[in-house]
Formats: sequence, structure tokens, C-alpha cells
Amino acid sequence: MNRLLALQSILLAEIDKHDKLVSERDYPIDWEKVHISSCAKIGYLLAEARNADPELAAAACACHDYGRIITGKQSGHAEAGYEPIRALLWESGLYSAHEIEAIAAAVKNHSKKSEIGSPLEEIVKDADVLDFHQYGYDMRRKEQQDRLEKLLGYSLVNVQPEK
Repeated sequence: MNRLLALQSILLAEIDKHDKLVSERDYPIDWEKVHISSCAKIGYLLAEARNADPELAAAACACHDYGRIITGKQSGHAEAGYEPIRALLWESGLYSAHEIEAIAAAVKNHSKKSEIGSPLEEIVKDADVLDFHQYGYDMRRKEQQDRLEKLLGYSLVNVQPEK
């Protein structure tokens, strides 16, 4: 678990660095800080429930929006994060080559919510939509909404907020 703490510290430093370099962002920088941590927690729990490696899942979930962190843009951020996260993870010395490739693939493919990927990719996709949901963000794309509804086991269209 110390690797995850070290990784999150590295990512927080990256967020601070790129906040100074990128003047316009699609999401507030504070969201990026919260999202890496809360996605990691959700991913850890999902991995435990699915008999996957919880530490690796938490790491992939923490890294999944690295492309948006460095570019500030939502559009194309998954693919934009692939090579940079590979380099960052390699430089960190925290992960093996196999682990780096698995995390980087999850970063690259996490926006493809309607496609089925590796078990790690599926955990990252699920953690991402669950985290957006728990903070009250709307699912902008139908494939996000569909994934969330499948995870929750009910349609959100017919759910009325309590008064």
C-alpha cells in the first residue's frame, strides 16, 4: 500500500505542476485532486469484490485521468495520457514493466465505457462513473449513463429525489 501513497503524492505534485502550465481547464483543479483519491478508493473496493489485485486497481484508478491533468482538456484525454503515464510510472520506479503496461492500457481505454476491456480496465471505468455519480456530476454520454445504471441495478431516469 505504500506504493499507492507514493504514487498519489507524485500525482498531486504533477497536478500542482500542470496547474501552473495549463491556463484553461475543463474541470477544476480541485476536482482532479479529489478524483484521483476517491477513484483509487472505489477501485480498491471493486477489485476486492472481483478478486483482482486491489493495489494495482487503485493505482490505475488514481492515474486514469492523467491526460486531462497534463492537457486540461476532457476531449481525447484518455489517449493523451497513455505515453505520459507510462513515462511517469517508469520514472517513479514503483511498478514493474508489466504493471506499468496494465495501468497505461487502463488509462488509454477508460473512456470507452461501452466496450469491454481487461478486468483492470473495467474496474477503472466503473470507478470513474461511480465517483462522478457520488459527487453529483451528470453522465454526459449515454454509455456512461448505461454503465452507471448497470452498476446500480436500476434506471436513474425514473428516480425522483426526496423532498
